[in-house]
Amino acid sequence: MQLGVIGLGTMGANLARNAARNGAEVILFNRTAEKVDEFMKEYGREGKFIPCKTLKELVKNLKAPRAILLMVNAGGPVDEVIDALTPLLQKKDILIDAGNSHYLDTERRAEALEKKGIRFLGMGVSGGEEGALNGPSMMPGGDESAYKALEPLLVKMAAEDGAGGKCVTYIGPGGSGHFVKMVHNGIEYADMQLIAEAYHLLSFLKPGMSNEELAETFDEWNKGDDLESFLIEITAKIFRKKDTVSDAYLIDVIQDVAAQKGTGKWVTQAALDLGVPVPTITAAVDARLISSLKEERINAHKEMNGVKVETPTVDPAEVRSALFLSKICSYAQGMALIKKANREYQWNLNLSEISRIWRGGCIIRSTLLCTISEAFAKNPELENLILAHAFVKEFRKQFGTWLRLMSKGILAGVPLPAMSASLAYFEGSSWDRLPQNLTQAQRDFFGAHGYERVDREGKFHTEW
Repeated sequence: MQLGVIGLGTMGANLARNAARNGAEVILFNRTAEKVDEFMKEYGREGKFIPCKTLKELVKNLKAPRAILLMVNAGGPVDEVIDALTPLLQKKDILIDAGNSHYLDTERRAEALEKKGIRFLGMGVSGGEEGALNGPSMMPGGDESAYKALEPLLVKMAAEDGAGGKCVTYIGPGGSGHFVKMVHNGIEYADMQLIAEAYHLLSFLKPGMSNEELAETFDEWNKGDDLESFLIEITAKIFRKKDTVSDAYLIDVIQDVAAQKGTGKWVTQAALDLGVPVPTITAAVDARLISSLKEERINAHKEMNGVKVETPTVDPAEVRSALFLSKICSYAQGMALIKKANREYQWNLNLSEISRIWRGGCIIRSTLLCTISEAFAKNPELENLILAHAFVKEFRKQFGTWLRLMSKGILAGVPLPAMSASLAYFEGSSWDRLPQNLTQAQRDFFGAHGYERVDREGKFHTEW
């Protein structure tokens, strides 16, 4: 099988190597020719590669129907490459956008290319550079016949799911693959922030863990069915890493400012458009934004440093419970968003399959996804993941511990935006009576918007 690859940055190069290792003849092109030369010099012996200097040469070396994977920056660059390629292609040829494109851009491109007879896939790829090389999780959406044509190669390239399957499946039509990848990234944002907050609690509250103690704790957590995951695993390794230019632990000399590339923001925007609450994901994005205000935070700390707070004693088991339940809520928000988009766009998505292909290769891979996949397999119509039987039992058992831990964090003045958002999400989603009756009354008072009653049908207005 042949595969064209355009874009030989780290991800593109590693996907090309992955494809070649799995039997594909890979035709290479990069906008800067030096990248192609460097690739061939370093990796040319790993498989059958054909380097090309122009797009025309790349197309000429591919047999019809051609399959070309694009790994270029999202937005304008993708459109530019598609516009340059389209006149060179024939009907039934396949283009795969494997970058982090916005799903609405993918919908637009799929529709435009379909009119020209070119099959298009928007494929989310997760796993970072290591996953791209050794087996990522892949989320292809778009033309189903294009997926079927590529399936034998993609299955070979994908990560193992731990249960005899591979971490790739046809997601659905249009921009569904990139939508699912976007939500995956939103959950990733939330997961990382929740872990950061657990670290803050364990290191700041009494007794105050050392980096070695933190590493041991996260190692232990990674052995359990509740928290075992790639992110917990690497967190333990991070705490042990020593700086190469000083005697300090590396974690202690890293600036407390985190960047973001925009996919988390896209999740919040999509959720607002679709009317789905994703407070933990939004809090994680906000936390990165607040972290970037370093100078402002330093000035505020100087002003507020006289405010007295308590420093309670915390048990790591309490933090573990809060982290676990908070993680369930972040997954619940992501899956609810996918479910709502599925209804809105009529994509016919399989949430059990989506959870399954996240079990290997990708950044959020974890044991928790086994339970999530099983929950949606048993009940595809499950409205909210917190209502899955396995999770209801955990919330009932650990909710009090979660509350106590959050109280300690608040008393100590520790910012816990994502954990607090998860708690508010759970409580709001499981209370049968919320105070929005007052909100309705206020809106009717100042804007005559009307309100609904508990004792009769219809819309009502009062002259307040």
